[in-house]
Amino acid sequence: MTSRLDALKAHSLVVADTGDLEAIRRYRPYDATTNPSLLLKAFDMDAYQPLIDAELAAIEGSGDAAVERAVDRLAVAKGCEIARLIPGRVSTEVPAALSFDTEASIRKAHELIEAYDERGVGRERILIKLASTWEGIRAAERLEREGINCNLTLLFSDAQARACFDAGVTLVSPFVGRVTDWYKQSTGRDYGPEEDPGVRFVRGVCRRVVEGGFDTVVMGASFRTVDQVLALAGCPRLTISPALLEELASSEGEVAPAVSMDGEAGARPTPIDEPRFRWEHNADAMANDKLAEGIRRFAEDHDALARRIAERLGAA
Repeated sequence: MTSRLDALKAHSLVVADTGDLEAIRRYRPYDATTNPSLLLKAFDMDAYQPLIDAELAAIEGSGDAAVERAVDRLAVAKGCEIARLIPGRVSTEVPAALSFDTEASIRKAHELIEAYDERGVGRERILIKLASTWEGIRAAERLEREGINCNLTLLFSDAQARACFDAGVTLVSPFVGRVTDWYKQSTGRDYGPEEDPGVRFVRGVCRRVVEGGFDTVVMGASFRTVDQVLALAGCPRLTISPALLEELASSEGEVAPAVSMDGEAGARPTPIDEPRFRWEHNADAMANDKLAEGIRRFAEDHDALARRIAERLGAA
């Protein structure tokens, strides 16, 4: 009998929610990601010290500008290493501090794509990762028109999903675990897979894609349990942590599809405008809380990474 991980791959493309190269080699995901949170972890891993040393040695100058160049350089270097191990794409994140600045997000995306190109990794192998704010979605819309594909993350509301579909973004990452975390804290109860608020939210996003005939790929993200993962088998992509990948790989059993992307598309809904987007998103207490919290957390990890880099550059 096959492992549940291999059985899951028959229904969904599996993405590694890690920058650990050994984990990527072991679980053979289709896509993978790099971001400040994962780079921060690499600073404490012996295997990545040669890469970190080599990339920081190439940084000229000092101060905040040099540190930011180093952050980007490390992200791209790690992304290139990941790209050699997977058949699909590497998601590379625009700093969370730019989540409300469309023009700055576009400039940063161009810088990242150019840096990858200089290392021989074409834009067709990269997804630029942006927060699903109104400004982030507008940045993605323009980047997509230029042929730079985007992954819209920190997606918690129907309004965010609709705006992403309207913008023609390549991929969205609706979060499962963080949605469920909020409801568990709010209600004080646990949820089975079929009533899990995060699972139900992502299934709803998938239905919107089918019913509207949109081309955007849905990738379920932020899983807490294997049960949540299996409850979304059939979602086009699932990004899964090494711990859950190991749990799936080490157990045998069949996996039945729980999400269908088949169906006849109806008329597309009227595009959501900015006032409606802001009203509907902010009317959803969970989505409003988790988007703000997610941006803060990503920014904190970026700042922590920058401090670690500044310390290494100062000691060089």
